[in-house]
Order: sequence, then C-alpha cells, then structure tokens
Amino acid sequence: MRLKIILFFSLMTHSLSTGAQFHVQLRLTIPSNIPTKSDDIFLAGNFNGWTTSDKNYQFKKDKSGKYLLNISLDKGYYEYKIVRGNWANSEVGKNGETMENRTLQLNRDSVIQVSVANWADNFLPVIKQNTATQNVHFLNTAFFIPQLQRTRRVWIYLPQNYFTSSKKYPVIYMQDGQNIFDEATAFSGEWGVDDYLNSLPVEQQCIVVAVDNGDSLRMNEYNPYNTKRFGKGEGNAYADFLEQTLKPFVDKHYRTLNDAGHTAIAGSSMGGLISFFAAIKYPETFGISGIFSPSFWIAPKLKKDIKKFSTQFNDSHFYFYGGNKESDSMVINIEAVQKELLLFKNVQTRINIDREGIHNEAFWRKHFPGFYKWCLEIWKL
Repeated sequence: MRLKIILFFSLMTHSLSTGAQFHVQLRLTIPSNIPTKSDDIFLAGNFNGWTTSDKNYQFKKDKSGKYLLNISLDKGYYEYKIVRGNWANSEVGKNGETMENRTLQLNRDSVIQVSVANWADNFLPVIKQNTATQNVHFLNTAFFIPQLQRTRRVWIYLPQNYFTSSKKYPVIYMQDGQNIFDEATAFSGEWGVDDYLNSLPVEQQCIVVAVDNGDSLRMNEYNPYNTKRFGKGEGNAYADFLEQTLKPFVDKHYRTLNDAGHTAIAGSSMGGLISFFAAIKYPETFGISGIFSPSFWIAPKLKKDIKKFSTQFNDSHFYFYGGNKESDSMVINIEAVQKELLLFKNVQTRINIDREGIHNEAFWRKHFPGFYKWCLEIWKL
C-alpha cells in the first residue's frame, strides 16, 4: 500500500509536467445568423475549474475563419460549455433556454464538432427565482479579506430556533457560497443546504457560513500552490483568512461552539482542495472537513504538506466524496490521500463513492446529508 501511495503522488507530479494522454481538437460552428459580439471564445469545464477566460482554452480562427481549439486531456469523463469570457455570454439553446453541460467520455484521440445554437447575451437576462429560506442571511455583502486585500459576499444560515434560544451551535464553513443556498445565484444548481437542515429537528441544526468564490480568481484563491498554467496560488492566504479573520468574527457575533471538534469546513472541486488544505494547516481550528470531488490533481505538493502539518493533527476527521464518472483519477486520488492521512495518529476518515457520480452540484447536494450525518455522530447532537 505504501508503494501505491508513493507511486500515485509521483505520477500526479509527473502528469502535470509532461502533458495528458489524449489529443482533442474541437471544431466550433456558429451559424451566420447568430450575432456574436466578440471573437474571444473559450472552453470552460471541469478540467480547468470552469474558468471562463482561460487563455489555454481559447479558440483560434484558422485561415478559413473556422474556430479551432487543440488541447490534451487525460482519459476520463468531462463536462464543458462554450463561453465568451464570462457566464453572461455563454452558449444557450436556440431560443435562449439554459443548456445542460456538454459531456465527453474520453478514451482516445478525438475530433469534436461543436455547434453553438445561440448566446445568452442575445436575450434578456433570465431572472432566477430566489430559493434561499428565511433563516439564510447575508453576514456581509462585502466582507473584507485583509490577507488578499479584496472583499467577498458571505452568507450565514442560522438554525430555526436561533433567536428563541440561548443555545450555542456547531459551525460549518463552506466554499463557493453562491451555490450553497440559492438557485438565483448558483452556477449550475444549488446544494440546498438550508432546505436539508430545515428538514431536521431543530436540535440537530447548526450554523453554516458560506463564502462566495472570486469568479475569475477562484482557481488562484482555492489553490495553495503556484502553477505555470494558472499562476500564483493564493490558497495559503485564503486559508489564513478563514482561520484568522472570518472564524473569529463569527465566534464574536454569533453563539457558536468554537472548539475544533464543533467546527467543520467543506467544499467541492477546487473548494474541496482548499477546504482540505485549511483542515490540515489548521487542525486545531477545523476538526472536521467535508471534501467533495476535490481537485487533488492540481496539487502535487499535497503529500509534503500532509506530513508537514501532521504533528498538529488531534482527532481530525476527514469525509471524502467522489464519483466514479468524474474522471479516472478522482477516486484514486481520494483513496491515496486517505491512505497518507492514516499513516498518522489522531486521524479518522470516511469515504463515500458514488458509482454513477459526476462532477456537479446535483451529486454534491445528494451526498451532503451523508457528510452532515457524520458530523452529527461526532457532535453527538
């Protein structure tokens, strides 16, 4: 087993430096009667953190005026969309209807023909219905992050009996706050955390603090490591913000059980990576972590940091979720990190693998209750 773990981290490091296994060429067709207000057209998907203006995934016009993109990807399952720099200018259906993500099961070199039916900015914006429950509030619409010198919207869910009791509550800190409570702000569907918690007895409810991602800054803020592809990693500073700024503020202004055993952190994809990193860097603060479909592929130095911070582990709990249909490496990466953690004392882990699971909010919503039930076992609520 030890050999398998060492081999995994070696291969992960190797893969980032030597390229992927299969070549993919995307050939883009845009009907001439569809207004296209910019030639800056990009591919956004689960292979690049859904970044909408990634220069490495920008289509180029050939001499005949056709849009082409050549990329390399590992074998696996991918989801993607065509965008023009931001989601307000993404592809939509012919009549402006929202599209499901495009999918690709890659197991060989491929040429993919993609036809754009229309663009979102050719229609009036669709106003989504607010679905956040009444006990979800904005903690601050522009909470200052001194470690990064920028602001961010922060949400807070309070238990239904918060204002009629003097009780103190556990807290979960979640990433990608836009997607946690409200369909109106969600990227591709909400987790419905507030709906789920409200369905439980009030004595089993907790406080949830959700921090919006930084949109174009997401790949940097949620990555502790510098990469050639995405630039400077700001994850160290972001983790410091959660531990040194946000949590003290919440503990001061709300009735919390502020010890590590009653403080959890959770997120998905890149949000899963930064949640895991914050949990190993600050185990005396975040005693429980919910790591959903983490982007461990981008973090070859993770093994070194697990060992570096392991001396601080003290009854640390790590819950991992992954789907077999996300990519060939997702479950392998999770299992390798779990095995690395279990080399150290005072660590407990649990893994939940969905054979049909793909990389999206619908599956994270489906499996959030499994994580929360584990929290309840630990909290003994």
